[in-house]
Formats: sequence, structure tokens, C-alpha cells
Amino acid sequence: MTPAFDQLQQALKRLPGVGYRSAERMALHLLVEKPGRLRELVTALETAARSVRRCARCGNLAEGELCAVCADTRRDGAVVCVVEHVPDLVAVERSGAYRGSYHVLHGRLSPINGVGPAELNWASLQTRLEGGEIRELILALGNDVEGEATCHFIQQHLPAGGAVRVSRIGFGLPSGGGVLYADAVTLRSALEGRRDYA
Repeated sequence: MTPAFDQLQQALKRLPGVGYRSAERMALHLLVEKPGRLRELVTALETAARSVRRCARCGNLAEGELCAVCADTRRDGAVVCVVEHVPDLVAVERSGAYRGSYHVLHGRLSPINGVGPAELNWASLQTRLEGGEIRELILALGNDVEGEATCHFIQQHLPAGGAVRVSRIGFGLPSGGGVLYADAVTLRSALEGRRDYA
């Protein structure tokens, strides 16, 4: 192959979930099988790079000052679901079970990896908390040491007076999953997150 092809393949391979063979197939598809789609892809990437930014309030993807969720006046802006990344927000939205607002941290605390509060979208959440606009925080962070540390950090930095209710999403067995195949952490979370059976 050519150096330009190799460069394209390497760039595609750096995308999440794309291995060597997938990158090769995509590069061949764009250059040989459907070259007309290459210009369309380049244009879409350039437009997104120019237009898409972080929402000033929550950190979600936006093309203006605020994202579609923050700009939607029908949503409850006083209830805020805190997530690690934008794909987590998308997953919660897809469920259709939530009509509040969000805050995307763009990571979680990880001192071992050099990730502290300054590396996260923490300052804007702190501003929202101190401004009194938040009534409830729903912590939808990972169920591991770093996720728990991040939840603990957030709880320790809530405004005094207990005006903000804090809850944590439940963790447990997936729908259709059995107890036999669940790991110990999942089972512990399922037991701790149990609720009354009506």
C-alpha cells in the first residue's frame, strides 16, 4: 500500500473499538469502493470540529452556548444526573426514564493516573451547586474504586445545610441475567440496592 493509505489506516485505528483489520476495511471502502463517501465524511468531520463544543452549563455536546437538554424548559433543571462521559448521558437519555438535567464530568478522580478535580468538569458543577439551582444530585458514576471516590468527593463538597439531596443509581443484575453468572461486586450492589417488593 501507499504511505497515505497507511497514514489513513493508522488514524482510523486510533478510534475506539477499531482494530487493524477494521481500519484497513474502512480505508479500502473509502478509497476504493465508495470514494464519494470520503468527501462527505471529511466535510462532516470538519463541520463537527468547527461547530460542536461543550455545553457551558453541563459539559454535554452543544452547538450553541447550551446543549439541547439544558435549553429544554420542560425538563427539571433542579434535578441533576452526574455522569462520567457523554456516552453515559446518551445511555440514560435512551432509557426514556429521566427528565431532569445532567452534568458531565468528563472522567473521574484517579490520583494514580494524575486525574484530580482540576482535570474534571468539577468547577462548573461546584458553581451550579453554590448557586442554589440544584435540589437533587443523582450520581450515575461507575461502581468501582474510582467511581466511589468521585462520588465521595462530590458529597464532601456539597453546600452546607443539606439543601441538596444526593442519591446513587442502583447497580445489580441486568435484565434477563441470572445470579449464577454475576460477579461478587454486582451481587453485592444488587443486594445493597434492593427495595421493597410490592
